[in-house]
Amino acid sequence: MAGREVFGAEEMEQVTDVLKRGVLFRYGFDKERGGVFKVRQFEQEFAGYINSGYALGVGSGSAALKVALEALNLPKGKEILTPCFTFVATIESIEEAGFKPVLCDMDETFNISTEDIKRKISKNTVCIVPVHMMGSAMAMDGLLDIARENKLKVLEDACQCTGASFKGRKVGTFGDMGCFSFDYVKVMTTGEGGMVVTDSEELYKQAEFYHDHGHPHLAGLGRGDEKRARKGFNYRMNEIQGALGVAQLKKLGDIIARQKENKKNIKEEIQNIPGLDFRTFADESGEIATFLTMLVGGKDKADRFKETLKENGITPATLNYWHFTANIEIAGGSFPKSKEILDRSISLEIKTIMGKELLEKITEAVKKAAKAL
Repeated sequence: MAGREVFGAEEMEQVTDVLKRGVLFRYGFDKERGGVFKVRQFEQEFAGYINSGYALGVGSGSAALKVALEALNLPKGKEILTPCFTFVATIESIEEAGFKPVLCDMDETFNISTEDIKRKISKNTVCIVPVHMMGSAMAMDGLLDIARENKLKVLEDACQCTGASFKGRKVGTFGDMGCFSFDYVKVMTTGEGGMVVTDSEELYKQAEFYHDHGHPHLAGLGRGDEKRARKGFNYRMNEIQGALGVAQLKKLGDIIARQKENKKNIKEEIQNIPGLDFRTFADESGEIATFLTMLVGGKDKADRFKETLKENGITPATLNYWHFTANIEIAGGSFPKSKEILDRSISLEIKTIMGKELLEKITEAVKKAAKAL
């Protein structure tokens, strides 16, 4: 899994186009750059790809979450609901933005439980941050119904799910705002980098102002002459990242298609193994196939399964600490249902480029691990 697997002449050409002009900053220097604005181009093309009104490039997926939370202008100190199973950056961004993260259980889709959301909503809740985990969308229709009933904002964390969809609509476009990550292990990568999307012009402006020290980016006025529009900080994307994004976005459809084919080929070989179950999907047709997640009868069996995989040259993904335990250390709570699901799960990364030899190695390792239970 990752756009880094398909780095090639296209990325080199885009980056060279920036370097030969010598302007790595996303704003200004119009004469030197000769009209080339790679971040702006990436933003426009990404917005078109996911069918969003506006897109703002930032320095990382974590930055995208922080910028979006600030752009929403919610009252500080209030509660924001988010899943207990997510990369720790989701929780960190909520705290960094001045809110209290309230964790919710996940369900069998490995995404946030809408039933637990209903239980956790309080008079202090102002927002829900659902996370589309491990390449697959959560069921957004039910979550949006809850948000509307309770007049809550929705910020989608789609950092692990670029290109995925739910019922034909790209994730990140259901809520008030959406966030994406393009770090080195994502389905498309700019090394580091992220994107904030929204259909609201006002929310876009608030995000744009905030991510660049409060600059309003007024046409015909130099940066030094602008007056501060609001509180802000520096979360800008640079032109090298933008250039890589332009090249990678053109490859995203092919990357996802390859991953889906590779996952399909593996799953077909192992799907009838007794005692082996698979992750549930809200919309399997819309996933991007970054992981194949299997479930067995308990933690001891899962641990033995993983050890046998390692002994046969296949290393399963490590998810429980930085995606679960660290979140509880920060925000508190007890989540036995989520822990039980995670304890008996085994996730394998699906690469974009997988030859017949590797596919066979994986399927044989899984069969041996299942037999050893």
